[in-house]
Amino acid sequence: EVQLAESGGGLVQAGGSLRLSCAASGVTFDDNDYAIGWFRQAPGKEREGVSCISSTDGTTYYADSVKDRFIISRDNAKNTVFLQMNSLKPEDTAVYYCAADFHEDIAIQCSKLIFGSWGQGTQVTVSS
Repeated sequence: EVQLAESGGGLVQAGGSLRLSCAASGVTFDDNDYAIGWFRQAPGKEREGVSCISSTDGTTYYADSVKDRFIISRDNAKNTVFLQMNSLKPEDTAVYYCAADFHEDIAIQCSKLIFGSWGQGTQVTVSS
């Protein structure tokens, strides 16, 4: 069973940066082709895909709203995926979730939230 633990959320002013971490257990990224993604849900809104990455070939997906501001990366030795968030805006405020599943099509999985294992989430608040 895959277990995911997010960390790194917090309060930041608009224009600032945060780095989220997602540590996975119960799976070895190097031995399996996994898709790992970051998703967010703001109050009153549906959960949406932010960015995803393949654990093997590094294929990535970014939502249009975060392109050129967020960077997803992975450290397979630590079974950890990171989301570097720069130039943060108040509309980025949300609970951010990490998720994982076997990799099939990173864009489809990420945009349609096709993931079986989810973390508990970490709050990101961007003040104006």
